[in-house]
Amino acid sequence: MDELIGIALELFIGFICLFILTKFLGRATITQLTTFDFISALVLGELVGNALYDSEVGIGKILFAVIFWGALIYVTEVVTQKNIRLRLFLEGRPSIIIRKGKISYKELSKNRLDIDQLLHMLRSKDIFSIREVEYAILETDGSLSVLPKSDYAKPTRSDLQLPPSEPVLSIAFVSDGRLLLKNLIQSGFDEDWLKTQLKKQGFTDYKQVLYAEWQQGSTLFIESY
Repeated sequence: MDELIGIALELFIGFICLFILTKFLGRATITQLTTFDFISALVLGELVGNALYDSEVGIGKILFAVIFWGALIYVTEVVTQKNIRLRLFLEGRPSIIIRKGKISYKELSKNRLDIDQLLHMLRSKDIFSIREVEYAILETDGSLSVLPKSDYAKPTRSDLQLPPSEPVLSIAFVSDGRLLLKNLIQSGFDEDWLKTQLKKQGFTDYKQVLYAEWQQGSTLFIESY
């Protein structure tokens, strides 16, 4: 019973310490989790977790470990605010994934992103076609900031008092140099049609194409490597 009470007490104190530390370090630790913040959070959790299940570690050692690690994080945050080079080293810098409507394959590879992950991140921003994007920037916390092309930016049709139009979904035909045959057939096309469209834009092989999508009422949109 005494052992259970001891664990409960250590849990409570560990929770209070981490809560106070998080409040002290600021909301950025939660809302804008950089690589350094992520590592810091893991180490903090590990420190408290190990202390809870090690009978030789008392409350005093838990407090010391949390306070020391918190102070180290705080000092690092203060230094990085004043030292740009150190901040870039620890937190990295934003990457322009799409520039002037063109996907940067180099930046995709550098950030270990594939085209499907990029499309997923765009859809989370209510953008369902790459052709709508002028700039897309991968932030240091892993989020994607998007600047749409002027043709797709607000105001909306209702703002201009225009009649509503049925939304259309873009369908990928080529991704990472691979033909998505099922999508092509379901859209009512065949390979001969696709090869003809690719040749019109100077492509002779699927491997030359990073991404190609079709949208009803529009031409085939193609991005090369």
